[in-house]
Amino acid sequence: MRFAPLVLTPGEPAGIGPDLVVQLAQQDLPTDLVIIADPQLLLQRAKLLALPLTLVNYSATAPANNKKSQLTILPVPLAKTPECGVLMSENVPALLQTLQRATSGCLTGEFSALITGPVHKGIINQAGIKFSGHTEFLAQATHTPHVVMLLQSKQLRVAMVTTHLPLRAVAQAITPELLQQTLEILYNSLQKQFKVTKPRVLVCGLNPHAGENGYLGNEELTIITPTLEKMRARGMDLIGPVPADTAFIAQNLQHIDAVLTMYHDQGLPVIKYSDFEQAVNITLGLPFVRTSVDHGTALELAGTGQASAQSLLAAIYAALELR
Repeated sequence: MRFAPLVLTPGEPAGIGPDLVVQLAQQDLPTDLVIIADPQLLLQRAKLLALPLTLVNYSATAPANNKKSQLTILPVPLAKTPECGVLMSENVPALLQTLQRATSGCLTGEFSALITGPVHKGIINQAGIKFSGHTEFLAQATHTPHVVMLLQSKQLRVAMVTTHLPLRAVAQAITPELLQQTLEILYNSLQKQFKVTKPRVLVCGLNPHAGENGYLGNEELTIITPTLEKMRARGMDLIGPVPADTAFIAQNLQHIDAVLTMYHDQGLPVIKYSDFEQAVNITLGLPFVRTSVDHGTALELAGTGQASAQSLLAAIYAALELR
């Protein structure tokens, strides 16, 4: 069976995303891949990195075969030529256009999965566009009421109930409805996409020591535990809520298929510490597969040749497995 090509957006033009795409072109990729970007950006970055690159314009009627040092590109021109490491709000509309084009292509089946490079949320918001992350953007663009962010490494899967929220807003955001929706999407995705017949999920508490029986917060007693009991009655194998500070001890992770954390920085530091270059960001609940790198734009590394493409390559392999 021949799948439609994967589609990739490099992300922030001034960051390392374009570098990583050029580095990808230096090896034989295991799939047909279409890059949505400004051709001149990639050619300039290739010249700066002293790496060979040939671009072939994308055609929906022809295979996107990528030979070594060659990429298939769907052009979206930038407003201004970016400098490495220098953010430009003028280029934000084109950046978002690459995401919109990739999304529409995935929805129609033109592309079989989306891989995204890192974006800089600050410059997008400075351009007057409210943007909290790819996860939320894709949910809105596809009219998906709820999605789940999951990071996966070779050893671990970590999902989150809330994503890009200020810490002071997390407790108020965690409701029985949100926790239930998150568990349903996570459990269903583990079964259907990751082929885990009977998933076992370890669920972290919100508060230190999982609330210490209400002395350090009552969300575990009033929200988390009752919701877990409800979902267990529906057949889900759920452990918790457990204190987050001991959740990731090796003995607690035995026979666990995923860890569900309550907020962004409760789980992500652990998985990034354990395997930063191989971790992949996956959005669960979308009508198509979306994977991404687990790192940011690294503006200071743009154009230096010091950025590693391992996470982006891992995101491509993950997309191939999940599509």
